[in-house]
This record gives sequence, C-alpha cells and structure tokens, in this order.
Amino acid sequence: MYYFYILQSEIDHLYYYGSTTNLKRRAKEHSKGAVFATKYRRPLRLVYYEAFLSLDQARKREKQVKLSGSIRDALNKRISPVGPARPPAGKPGQ
Repeated sequence: MYYFYILQSEIDHLYYYGSTTNLKRRAKEHSKGAVFATKYRRPLRLVYYEAFLSLDQARKREKQVKLSGSIRDALNKRISPVGPARPPAGKPGQ
C-alpha cells in the first residue's frame, strides 16, 4: 500500500501533507526530527491518512490537496476537532 498522510504540529497546530510507501516508518522519521520540513515543528501527530494501490496515486492526491485551496480547506475542516460549544450571544442570565 501507498499513503497520503497529514500530520499536525502540536506547537503551531499547522498541518503537513506528505506521501510515502511506508506510513509507520515515515511517521517515526518525522517524530525523530529526521525530516527537515517538520524538524522544528515537533511534536507531531498523525491526524489523517488515505491508502492507495500505487505511489503515483498517493503523490497525485498529495499534489491535489496542496494545490487546491478548496480541496485542502474541505479536508482540513473534516479533520479539525470540533471546539467546545459557545454560549449564546447576549448578556449572561438573559
């Protein structure tokens, strides 16, 4: 299997998008600081992945997400945790 994946930095909460042939190995490389692009954004956590039958498909999906703002925004919205409910607007006690 081949993978498109998303990591989230626990420091700046930004996402990193990538593709790989071995998801477990690549996640460990990111965690250990062996990947320049994410080295200074650690700790990171895997928040999403998709599996493909070919590396070409996984790389195509990575490129699609990186280049299309609407696709990226929709995906980010799906994987973002829902925040706590907000109280209704107005003065307390109304």
